[in-house]
Amino acid sequence: MEKLAFGDRTDFENAERGLVASLSPAVVKDTHGKVVWDNDAFAFLDGPCPETANPSLWRQSQLCAKQGLFEVADGIYQVRGLDLSNMTLIEGDRGVIVIDPLVSVETAAAALALYRQHRGERPVTGLVYTHSHVDHFGGAEGVIEAGNPDAIPILAPEGFLDHAVSENVYAGIAMGRRGVYHTGVMLVKSADGMIGTGLGQTASSGSISLVPPTMDITRTGQEEVIDGVRIVFQMTPGTEAPAEMNFLFPDRRALCLAENATHNQHNILTLRGAVVRDARVWARYLDEAIELFADRADVAFASHHWPTWGRDDIVAFLSQQRDMYAYLHDQTLRLLNQGFTGLEIAEMMELPPALANAWHARGYYGSVNHNIKAIYQRYMGWFDGNPAHLWEHPPVENAKRYVDCMGGASKVMAMAGDYAGHGDLRFAATLLNHVVFADADNADAKSALADVYQRLGQGAENGTWRNFYLTGATELREGVQPVPTSISGGMAAGLGVEQVFDSLAIRVNGPKAWNEHVTIDWEFTDSGDRYRMSLSNGALMHRRIADGAGRCRSGTVADQADAVRPGRRPGRRRHQHHRRQCRAATAARRHRRPRAQLPHRDALSAAPAGARGGPGRVRGPRPVITVRRWAPGEVPEGAGGLRCASGLDRVVQVLLLLGGQRGPQSRPPGGAISGTTLSGLCLPTGTNTAALPGARWSPRSRMKYLTPGIPSSGRVR
Repeated sequence: MEKLAFGDRTDFENAERGLVASLSPAVVKDTHGKVVWDNDAFAFLDGPCPETANPSLWRQSQLCAKQGLFEVADGIYQVRGLDLSNMTLIEGDRGVIVIDPLVSVETAAAALALYRQHRGERPVTGLVYTHSHVDHFGGAEGVIEAGNPDAIPILAPEGFLDHAVSENVYAGIAMGRRGVYHTGVMLVKSADGMIGTGLGQTASSGSISLVPPTMDITRTGQEEVIDGVRIVFQMTPGTEAPAEMNFLFPDRRALCLAENATHNQHNILTLRGAVVRDARVWARYLDEAIELFADRADVAFASHHWPTWGRDDIVAFLSQQRDMYAYLHDQTLRLLNQGFTGLEIAEMMELPPALANAWHARGYYGSVNHNIKAIYQRYMGWFDGNPAHLWEHPPVENAKRYVDCMGGASKVMAMAGDYAGHGDLRFAATLLNHVVFADADNADAKSALADVYQRLGQGAENGTWRNFYLTGATELREGVQPVPTSISGGMAAGLGVEQVFDSLAIRVNGPKAWNEHVTIDWEFTDSGDRYRMSLSNGALMHRRIADGAGRCRSGTVADQADAVRPGRRPGRRRHQHHRRQCRAATAARRHRRPRAQLPHRDALSAAPAGARGGPGRVRGPRPVITVRRWAPGEVPEGAGGLRCASGLDRVVQVLLLLGGQRGPQSRPPGGAISGTTLSGLCLPTGTNTAALPGARWSPRSRMKYLTPGIPSSGRVR
């Protein structure tokens, strides 16, 4: 720490360069008057660093707290300090292209309003998502209308939607809970509380949306023109996100680095949870960016932090970022091949002095310690090879045994106090954690552990480490608080049919559904798609069975793969399988009743036991559920659809139809909900929900086999 150049003001000069105006007050509220963003709460950072904060992290937070509209280059502006991320605006021939519309609808709208206040009422003529993390698309409906009725081009890297859903919806409940610790959103903003995350200050707590892309970027070198603005793309999958891209504005000599090169060491595995990233590939794409763009750019900016100006400084910045990730990767592999575990390597590793003393390589968000563990995990998994760690007891049972072996809770707490007194806070936390897990009602142990967490947090240079420790301390003292926002909440309208089916599958309570066998065909009248869904052995599976014209589609993953592999013909066995699928689909069509006479899906649960076999062996006519898309507040007379005041997307109607609502007349009293999470998917205000999803899709068995959500645990883990 003493070798860091605290007197170097270059970052402060760059962070303040080009300021047009600040938002005053820097407070954003939702339509109900609730504050979803308050940058003024960080005014305390203007003072000197107190003893309750790490000086390096304090400096980083001072930089991240600078907010307003900034001019980056001719026709390129950024709004910084109105959310965790930046929103960039590129002026075109007719309007403005928005890059990464922040976390929340409200903050994105405020950022756009700040821009228009000083640059005129330019319409949004394009939207670009640099990658698949929620802080780069969640505010989309703050800059364009929901559903994109004006057909504004929306560009994103190939695979964006799949990865956005898999991260933010499939694991959204657990990630939302851990995200509270990660961002410190429940902490008081103060010198002894939350001072920032290192990547930005924190995340806003407004409404989250997802407007699907209209154009995929699929290859490096691809060039597109949006509103007269030329953009040249570099694909960087597997770096900071599974789907991510850099791009150059060649006529403006400006390079957007997405989140691949920011003014801190980033995460190989973020503490909030994600797929482990590839440090080796990350370094190679940064090297490629130097090769492709270094001589064509005068400024490099990202979706966090402040820009870097000048070719030489851009190359130096990218080169050090590249070397940092490559060094972490290569040295971790070198040492693990010598027999060291991830925990051991993390204690051994130091960056070269030139990197360790570079401000932008400091561990404010990622860290050398947890990034090394992530690299080890990517190659070797969770197991370190020690047989003693192969089949350990879970935390509570382990803790009870440790406390018993050490002579009881009071003795363990005394030992923890001694270690804390001698400065070994890490082992003091380990001992006290065993006591709390062994007896969650031990108030003295919880208080002592909270004190240790507070000391660890206030000494941390890493922003998310500080937030984790201080949030843990707060919950030990005050109890668990509700998660203030749902990551997956506003994303339902952006889901595809198969993504909704997948979301349902991971909510099936497997043990309770072991002996259930159900098969349902789905027909989507707007797209012509047909799917077969089956429940057996607690697993809910689906596959596409025919297109809108009745032509049979391949029903297996292997057949679908063959369909997209150029030059490969399916073999004889696959042809036979294809014919069987066609015959099955034809038979199903022949047995289908007229739509008005279709049995309600209660027939599945009401039928005698012998009438239902395993998947694909349902006797008699198979129920066909027809799903339509209605206009807001409009449902034809006698139709079995839904009356939805907010005009739900087709896929949300699928979710509700699966729950079994025949029509608006069957709704029981009190069926309207307002922004409530339904099995982990948040539905829009005004949704008419007469029935919740059930494993047999019967009103009599609502929620019987579906897990409604993961409860928040009172334990600090």
